[in-house]
Amino acid sequence: MTAIETSLKGCFILEPKVFGDERGFFFESYNNLFFNNLIKDSVSFVQDNESYSNKGVLRGLHYQKGDYAQAKLVRVTKGEVLDVAVDLREASPSFLQYEAIILSEENKKQLYIPRGFAHGFIVLSDVALFNYKCDNYYNKDSEGGIIYNDLTLDIDWKLDSKSFIISEKDKILPTVKELFNV
Repeated sequence: MTAIETSLKGCFILEPKVFGDERGFFFESYNNLFFNNLIKDSVSFVQDNESYSNKGVLRGLHYQKGDYAQAKLVRVTKGEVLDVAVDLREASPSFLQYEAIILSEENKKQLYIPRGFAHGFIVLSDVALFNYKCDNYYNKDSEGGIIYNDLTLDIDWKLDSKSFIISEKDKILPTVKELFNV
C-alpha cells in the first residue's frame, strides 16, 4: 500500500497493491501497523460503518465536535462516489480548503480523513456501498455539519444538483460563514 498526502495536511489517499489472476484479486485493505507507519500517526479505529445509497444520494458534510471528533478511513466496495473532506481546523494553513477524490470498487483507493474535518460524498454510479472506519464513537449531541452547496467552499459535486437526493436534515445545515464568521 502507498500513501499520498493530499494538499490538506494529515489527509491521505491510500492505494493498495492488488494481486490479480484468473481467479480474481486479493489485497490487504487494512493493517494497523502498516497504516500508522504510512500516515506517521497512531490511530486506533473503534467502529466500522457501512451505507448503501443510490445514484445522486449526497451525504454530508458531517463532522463530530469536541471529545467525539472522529478520524475516518473510507472506501467504496461497490460502485463509485465523489468523496470530499473539508479542513475545519482553524489553525491549519488549509483551513476551509477541501479535497475531492473518486473512490470506487475499481480503483480500490481509500481516503484517510483526520479529526477536525467535515466529510461527505455523492454517489456517481447506480448504487454504492460505502465503508468507513472511525477512531471514536458516534455521539448525537456532538454532531455538526455544513450545507453541501456552501458558496465559500464551492464544491463541484460532479452531478446536476437537480438530481441530488439529500436528507431533510442535511438540507438545513449551516453555512461556513454562519459557523466561522469568515
